[in-house]
Amino acid sequence: MMRVYGAETPHLSAEALSRLKETLKRLESLDRPKIVVDLQHALSLGDFSENAEYHDAKHRLAKIDGRIFSMKERIKNVVVIESGSKDGVISLGSVVHLQVDGEEKTYTILGPQEADPSRNCISHLSPLGSALIGKKAKDVVEVHMPNGDVREYRVIDIS
Repeated sequence: MMRVYGAETPHLSAEALSRLKETLKRLESLDRPKIVVDLQHALSLGDFSENAEYHDAKHRLAKIDGRIFSMKERIKNVVVIESGSKDGVISLGSVVHLQVDGEEKTYTILGPQEADPSRNCISHLSPLGSALIGKKAKDVVEVHMPNGDVREYRVIDIS
């Protein structure tokens, strides 16, 4: 059965989810309380109409609260990417060994939030990533590149 991965679903590796949770914990336990103290100090100065410290602290608190809310929503809705291919079919989390233009290349297929071509991590929504999803070892995939070229990739191995 071929799995469908949509752009609307936030897919993250377990490591990325862990980093996200650590950042959220830091924001809630360290950064936000510091801003609250700054805001309380600014409130003690009085005259809110011309109190730049108050307006700055209020703005920073709103910004961090928005960021905390957004991170909580991402964590609540995230789908954790399991590493590797359990059935020999390329899916999110697969490490794919390819041959292209006589060279061997290796890519990890992840969600768009973790894509980083400099680390050979590609999104399942990229031209190459989307062409590889559902393929098996020895399959040949033609990828239409954004510049109009067509490149042929042979799947050597999947792990």
